[in-house]
Amino acid sequence: MDDEHMQIGEVAARTELSLRTIRHYEEVGLVTPSARSQGGFRLYTEADVARLMVIRRMKPLGFTLDEMRDLLDITDRLDAALSGDSGEREALLERMRAYERAAARKIDDLRTQLTRAEDFAETLRTRLRDAPGEAPLPALRD
Repeated sequence: MDDEHMQIGEVAARTELSLRTIRHYEEVGLVTPSARSQGGFRLYTEADVARLMVIRRMKPLGFTLDEMRDLLDITDRLDAALSGDSGEREALLERMRAYERAAARKIDDLRTQLTRAEDFAETLRTRLRDAPGEAPLPALRD
């Protein structure tokens, strides 16, 4: 194995994804190992790790596997067509902008959920603090 390739265990450690998850993403066509060792082990490059990081960042925002596949296709096509058809390039960029807008909306929704969860936790702390015979609760750290 050369310095340019990593085995799946190193990729899992770097991406904080499980081996099973990485294999699943391979099975559904989101990522393909760049090579195989003589012993048949999957070998990945920095580009493969970057691709997995895109997937990892999309997952908690609720993007589907099809949406992940579509965005990865967009980035692959943009990377391959640096000096290609400007009309196609603009169409790809507009599709990417749509994903950026969707991500921003999903982040706003998560912020709202977090605010509600923090309010709920504060309500519980207040109720416990005000309950007769209860010891004061320590303040939460930020």
